[in-house]
Amino acid sequence: MLKRVIVVFIVFLSIVRADTDLKKAVFDLTTSDLTTFESRVIKGVAFNKAHYESKFQELDIIVVIHGGAYKFFVKDLTKTKYKNDKKILSASKEIEQRLTSLIKTYNVKFQVCGVGLKKNEIDEENIYNFVEVIPSAMVGLIDAQSSGYAYIPVD
Repeated sequence: MLKRVIVVFIVFLSIVRADTDLKKAVFDLTTSDLTTFESRVIKGVAFNKAHYESKFQELDIIVVIHGGAYKFFVKDLTKTKYKNDKKILSASKEIEQRLTSLIKTYNVKFQVCGVGLKKNEIDEENIYNFVEVIPSAMVGLIDAQSSGYAYIPVD
């Protein structure tokens, strides 16, 4: 009987411990600056994931997209107001590959503001398939923070 109690207690402690090994962050992505986007999101996610993995901890990341950041997640920029942005046009294929890598390697979730898509006249079909359209950025941020995600602004 005592052995069972000890085993149950150890299992309980393992479950409690495992729960504390999960860190969560929501990136509030509003920047339109390519350099900021690359350093804070693409490189930043990889750096932070590696940091927590080195401590045998897990980091769950959600990126909520709105403001000036839509252009990084558009399939065909020529169908948007970004069609004359030469810098983003030349980088778009590489950005898509790097974002896909973040999803495959680090299981990052991307969510885009549906209100902002309409406001910016971007069709949902013109957003990368790996991006979830949510009702609004506020809803995504509120939901994530209510679920214990640390707020990280990227503007």
